[in-house]
Amino acid sequence: MARRPLPRILSNGSAQIARSREIARTAADSATDVLHPLITITRGLRQLAVMARHRWAATPKERRGPTLFLVASCVLVVALIPYGPLVALISVMAAAAWKGRVRTPVKNGPDEAEAGRLRALYEALVPHFSVAEDPAPLFAHGGDWSKAFSDYEFDGNGRLTRLRVAYPAYFTDGEAESRARIEQLLHAKSGRGREYLFTWDEEGNRLVMSVLPALSTAIAAQRFVTVPGETVLGFTDADAVRRTVPVSEGEETHDVPPVLWRTGPRSTEPHLLAVGEPGSGTTTLLRSIALQALQHGDVLIVEGSGTGEYACLTGRAGVLAVECSLAGALASLEWAAHETERRLIAANRARQAGHPAPDDTRRPLWILLDRPSIFGHLAAADGDTDPQQLLQVPLRHGRAAQVTVVVTEQFDSLDSLTETLRTHTRARIVLGRATFEQVESVLGTRPHTTPTPEVPPGRGYARLGTGPVLRIQVPATPDPYDEATSEAQRRAVLALLPERQDQAATGAVPDPVADPVANPVASPVASPVPAES
Repeated sequence: MARRPLPRILSNGSAQIARSREIARTAADSATDVLHPLITITRGLRQLAVMARHRWAATPKERRGPTLFLVASCVLVVALIPYGPLVALISVMAAAAWKGRVRTPVKNGPDEAEAGRLRALYEALVPHFSVAEDPAPLFAHGGDWSKAFSDYEFDGNGRLTRLRVAYPAYFTDGEAESRARIEQLLHAKSGRGREYLFTWDEEGNRLVMSVLPALSTAIAAQRFVTVPGETVLGFTDADAVRRTVPVSEGEETHDVPPVLWRTGPRSTEPHLLAVGEPGSGTTTLLRSIALQALQHGDVLIVEGSGTGEYACLTGRAGVLAVECSLAGALASLEWAAHETERRLIAANRARQAGHPAPDDTRRPLWILLDRPSIFGHLAAADGDTDPQQLLQVPLRHGRAAQVTVVVTEQFDSLDSLTETLRTHTRARIVLGRATFEQVESVLGTRPHTTPTPEVPPGRGYARLGTGPVLRIQVPATPDPYDEATSEAQRRAVLALLPERQDQAATGAVPDPVADPVANPVASPVASPVPAES
């Protein structure tokens, strides 16, 4: 028996049905957009009518008559005054539109997943915030977490970004070990890979945990708005310092909070020590300090690694020397010690004679040492003097002689630093990835934030003397002769370099963009010229 063909509407009607549905959906959306005001007003009128009916039902029977008479009188008065009905109609429509608008529901309390996170965090804190002798413990297994937690906030991924914890008064919040255990637990339970700030209120028995935003790494080397004697080491959080400086970040200019280091005769932290692992940004920090110091003083650089990271400064005006060899380092530091003594004697004689100090004793002298421990090993092998021994005079008397010493070293060579250098470098910086113990060994105390496993170059912590520990991001100051340096950063660093000494003598104008160097690593090193006694 021959099979009869299907009707046309059944064979190829699926595409037409889908097209018809799409047309109907589009028409419905268009009609909804056009009729949206009418729908809103209708919804509002319905809600107003419901409210009026509930209000009438709640009115006692003995008061319904006077209420009805009052409403009728108001309607009569509105109807008799000029434009009364029109004004009343507009008012009712406006009230209906306001009442019928679509409002975003306000979230009250955490959802199920967020409540589960808070409950798990509460259970994890029970062993640390409870004792068996407490008759009414705030933290107990199976207890109510809402009594201990408040001001909680979550991000889009459901992870905590802020939490206020109330803990019992008998918790030993005055001990660093007890606080460290709580901070480590909150860090682990709230999500790793972020930097948390812990603020302890010991008087009110409250702990506030908040996630810190990442510091900007787009700020490059530039002229900062500072006075002589101030050096911008980097930038920190907005609530950590009281001052801001304008900086250019790309094509935009805005104010950011800096970490300012003040040097000179009245400084309480005249010398600085920076510690970090390879690639952490200590060389970038030293290069940034050198560019700022050259604005008002002279710079002497001693590079222990010998990789030519400071070849761009060789032969520049104000750069006394860039030494990479043991013999050059010993000669330069010996001259620096004699120069410090000469300045002290000249200033003392001028003071006794009632005259101001000579100009050559007031010009700042910066001694920058990158990894001096390498020279110490070489000196021990050759039987020479450790270059760090020659730093005793600049370190002890440098503040009065306008001599500043900056030293960078790695964690594995901290034991090779002399006691004098450790004692007189009261300004400290730790850059790169480091543990709590490493940060505490350099800064003297633990930071109030949790170090992240991965940090960009130049990111770390700074502490000036006995001040608080600050997060810091060093401005990007790469080697302009490195092929991996971007063109924008290369131009920024070259624009800050002083002119070469031969160009200064001939009066030629240097080109900061196309500054040629034949061989940066093996560039000739100028020797410091001792000043006349």
